[in-house]
Amino acid sequence: MNELLTVTQDASIKPIPPVDPTLGLPEGVSVDGHNINHFSIMAATKNGSGSQTANAALLRSFFKMGIPVSGKNLFPSNIQGRPTWYTIRVNAEGWTARRDHADIVIAMNPETAFDDHLKTAPNGVFVYAEEIKIALDRTDVSYYPIPAKKIAGEIEKDARLKNYAANMVYVGVLAWLLGIEVKEIESALMFHFKNKEKPVKLNMAVINASIQYAQEKLTKTDRFIVQRMDKTHDLIMIDGNTAGALGAIYGGVSFVGWYPITPATSLADALDHYLPILRTDADGKPTYSTVQAEDELAALGMVVGAGWAGARSMTSTSGPGISLMGEFSGYAYFAEIPAVIWDVQRMGPATGLPTRVSQGDVLKTYFLGHGDSKHVVLLPGNVYECFEFGWRSFDIAETLQTPVFVLSDLDIGMNQWMSKPFDYPTEPMKRGKVLNAEDIAKMGGFARYKDENGDGVGPRTLPGTDHPLAAYFTRGSGHNEKAQLTEKSEEWVANMDRLTRKFENARKIVPQPVLELYKEGETQDIGIVYFGSTLPAVDEGRHRLDEAGTKTDALRLRALPLGSAVTDFVKSHKKVYVIELNTDAQVCQLMRLHVPEDAMKILPLNDNDGLPLTAKWIVDNLK
Repeated sequence: MNELLTVTQDASIKPIPPVDPTLGLPEGVSVDGHNINHFSIMAATKNGSGSQTANAALLRSFFKMGIPVSGKNLFPSNIQGRPTWYTIRVNAEGWTARRDHADIVIAMNPETAFDDHLKTAPNGVFVYAEEIKIALDRTDVSYYPIPAKKIAGEIEKDARLKNYAANMVYVGVLAWLLGIEVKEIESALMFHFKNKEKPVKLNMAVINASIQYAQEKLTKTDRFIVQRMDKTHDLIMIDGNTAGALGAIYGGVSFVGWYPITPATSLADALDHYLPILRTDADGKPTYSTVQAEDELAALGMVVGAGWAGARSMTSTSGPGISLMGEFSGYAYFAEIPAVIWDVQRMGPATGLPTRVSQGDVLKTYFLGHGDSKHVVLLPGNVYECFEFGWRSFDIAETLQTPVFVLSDLDIGMNQWMSKPFDYPTEPMKRGKVLNAEDIAKMGGFARYKDENGDGVGPRTLPGTDHPLAAYFTRGSGHNEKAQLTEKSEEWVANMDRLTRKFENARKIVPQPVLELYKEGETQDIGIVYFGSTLPAVDEGRHRLDEAGTKTDALRLRALPLGSAVTDFVKSHKKVYVIELNTDAQVCQLMRLHVPEDAMKILPLNDNDGLPLTAKWIVDNLK
């Protein structure tokens, strides 16, 4: 064991004082009134100040203490200096959706301190840098000043490192205030710094000095506390972009073409990190290729070319990049070339709010490309499904010979989530209808776009297939079933009809929805349809609605095109609310097109403020 892991809290520091049981439980902390392992934290800092290390240490410390936790970063769309907020939800019941208030506010940024103070929940906690000068006049808040710069300066004299280390002061104060086990903070820092002793020692010195300060100078007047549980021992913590990258690697990705864009860059970064570790041959040579292109159009062009050549190829981007990919996505749809395109969605239109979450790319990706083009779209709802769809998307793309879009978003993609460990894909890779030289010899040739068995998918060959009849022309202009150029109306219509059959076939191949009945064998009046990162809020919201006497069934979509499960769900409920994070209720529109005879009972319940959805919003708006 690394020696640092045994160096925890200074022996002279006393443990957190017990909460006086005569004080009673605080009001407004949570629905069930608990104040142990049941609160939310908001750290208000400046972007680029090093606060991410402090926040990650807190998040992982709770997790390592066995307490269910989630963290969300609300950061500005610039590099440094602007306000940023990080929220942590600690919840013994396991709810991980964003809360609409903060029980504990850490104010380190004078620019936002006034508003942060107002956002502190009743009976909450306000931890603040002592140089912040605002009126601290609320009688329902416990105040704790911290001399962050002074404590950090006593430990580290280098000005740059001192500023970064100052955020560790609030980690130490919270450790004393809440009873966070300091050994777990140190373990979290070891994980963050990849076992590098020097930064861990520096940060632990600041944390221990801060605990000492809190012990000597502060008096605990709030009622929030943490205690070790056993609810995370079989879980991992990971972000969706890393999970998707790992899934793609285990799915056999061999070519990546990409261009940097928030919030998708870290997916490509994760590929760059893990591919050299996991995808080399016996001689240590890479069995893959990654290329940073000059723009998103070029990136998809490379991906489509690689897919045509037989590689499992992919790209990652966000809304503005999707806009540039329209021409190649339509080409790949019509020429029937497999490719995987990850869209980690952010707020639009245009540049919009590039560091805020939205689900506004549904219609765009579904219909991307001019003319009658329609695409398969996968909708992961958690990091586990990001991993699963990371490999499954290749199987679908090659089975259907078509581009497949995976629509994650900033909340899933860039934030840390608890998850069960990922399952290694044991299914054989589904390469689809790929003919080799022996197949062609037996058949006496082949017709590239001929539908032999009614599923709309024709056979294909890969470049280098050693048979004189293996070649065919790949083109984006009109072609018949033999891939010959044509402008005959009847051949054009026949080809489009075949593509329609293929899309109908896709309804059965894509991941099917998850049906969640309130009571088995019984249908409630109200149905909820949702997808993607709204999952935690919907789960909790339905629980709160049930407590208030409103019973609901739910259907979580996992892919487009929609299938019979959606039709059945709509027809079996009096009202169906579609919850989504966009202004135009895009999935609601698709559902009305899918079940037009019941369109009037399919109702939008959409929000688009750039923030992850809360259970309270669902309860308030549905009721």
